[in-house]
Amino acid sequence: MREYERKQLLERVGREAATIGADIPEEIEVQGETLELRQFVFEIKRRDTVPAEERERVAEAKKNLRRERNERLERIEEGEISYAEGERLAASIIGIDRALDALEQLEPVSIEQEAARKEAVDQKRWMNFLQQALGHDDDGSRRRGSL
Repeated sequence: MREYERKQLLERVGREAATIGADIPEEIEVQGETLELRQFVFEIKRRDTVPAEERERVAEAKKNLRRERNERLERIEEGEISYAEGERLAASIIGIDRALDALEQLEPVSIEQEAARKEAVDQKRWMNFLQQALGHDDDGSRRRGSL
């Protein structure tokens, strides 16, 4: 895979609105086990909140999904893979993000946690804007032709 293709895939995965319209994968292999992800998410989401007896199972699933997401992202960032494999990994990462978003929405969130999350999102958006406006690449270097 060429470096510019890798950057395109990473940008797609990191895009704030990447999960809009994305499907949750039917099933996914996480930590060597096949998880029927879509069924699991819809089973949990059918309830308004996560029942006490399911909280540990949901927390463990979210932890494993985050770990799997990071491993797949690392394969795109550092692995010698084909563009087709990178595309497949990017699509699966977006699907995992969609599932995580759905599971996160079920948890009761304190006002302080929500404010901190929104502030972090705002800071990320601001930094991305500044990098683009100043003509910096992700690695901090300036693009050619920029001031």
